[in-house]
Amino acid sequence: METAQDLATRFREVTLNGKWIANTNYQDQLSTVTWEVATKKVGSLNNLAALTFHIHYYIAGVLQVFEGGDLTIRDKFSFDLPEIRNEADWQRLCQKLFTDAVQFATHVERMSEEQLDSVFIDEKYGTFRRNIEGIIEHSYYHLGQVSLIRKMVELGEAT
Repeated sequence: METAQDLATRFREVTLNGKWIANTNYQDQLSTVTWEVATKKVGSLNNLAALTFHIHYYIAGVLQVFEGGDLTIRDKFSFDLPEIRNEADWQRLCQKLFTDAVQFATHVERMSEEQLDSVFIDEKYGTFRRNIEGIIEHSYYHLGQVSLIRKMVELGEAT
């Protein structure tokens, strides 16, 4: 079973600085993307901005619980991206993701084994550990999409 430090490291790898699993991470993929690229559509796929918002939505929602708040996120709102109208809007979205990712990892690495194995809000949601692992797996799933969509946009396959 992974320790809190191991989980925090895995989370940092997918969001901030890792190369081990996917040879990339969100910060690596998004930090050089312009707002025009981030908002370009490729067929019926989500654009990079929507995926960035989506991943941040869940990280921020679980982070809120880590900080003593309620679980207020709902799947139906997870793609409700505010309009990205310029570079500043895009940079704010990315910065929120990276800042919250740092805070999320810091909370995780400080958790005791008892807390990791305790109920997350309600028994139907499982344990803190299960939710952290879910965030990591969900992040990798969408990181693959981000990487492919970015390549498609850069190759001119966007609509």
